[in-house]
Amino acid sequence: MKSELSNMLLLAMIFLLLFALSEILYHCFKIRVEFTRKLVHMGTGIISLLFPILLISHWSVLLLCGLFTVILVLSLKFNLLRSIHAIDRKSAGSLAYPAAVYLCFLTQAYLDDRYIFYYLPLATLAICDPMAALSGKKWPLGSYMILGAKKTMLGSIVFFISAVIVAFLIWKYTHDSNLGFQELTIIAAIALMATLAEAMSKDGYDNLTIPISTIVSLYILLP
Repeated sequence: MKSELSNMLLLAMIFLLLFALSEILYHCFKIRVEFTRKLVHMGTGIISLLFPILLISHWSVLLLCGLFTVILVLSLKFNLLRSIHAIDRKSAGSLAYPAAVYLCFLTQAYLDDRYIFYYLPLATLAICDPMAALSGKKWPLGSYMILGAKKTMLGSIVFFISAVIVAFLIWKYTHDSNLGFQELTIIAAIALMATLAEAMSKDGYDNLTIPISTIVSLYILLP
């Protein structure tokens, strides 16, 4: 119990340092909010990958995610954390993110610590989503719209390729067996489902749809 509490405090401090870094970059170095948001997005996901290593109980994860949800809600109310919220569009992404982290942790705990159900959805969200967003904004090639969500073909291609790479690496990390044709097909299918989920999501809800689609794909396709 003492170790669990110490690890929770350590993780909370690391998250707060990440928020502080983004605020410094935004206010002092005038880094654009799109980049500071992506920094927090990726950083939050990478830090959260430590949860199964440092935390045992899903209640600890719920407490951490709930705490930071409260912080984000209050920062919206009082116009704080501008490095995250100072965008000219409606987005629920920052509030959906903690929910996604807890959902992934709860899923892997329910499935007897099958860690791929935590690491793969979260790593896909943390890495592939910002890569697709940044590349799509810099080179907006092949614009299209699905269910009101405006995307670019280039961004979707970048998402899919990076999702395949992430899935390949996580699969190698969580499985001892070699990758054959069946495993590679499953990896491609999971990456495609996450890409479609991202393409059809708007207003930041891809922070939920990407991990959910990955979890569902894993549950259906994993041997």
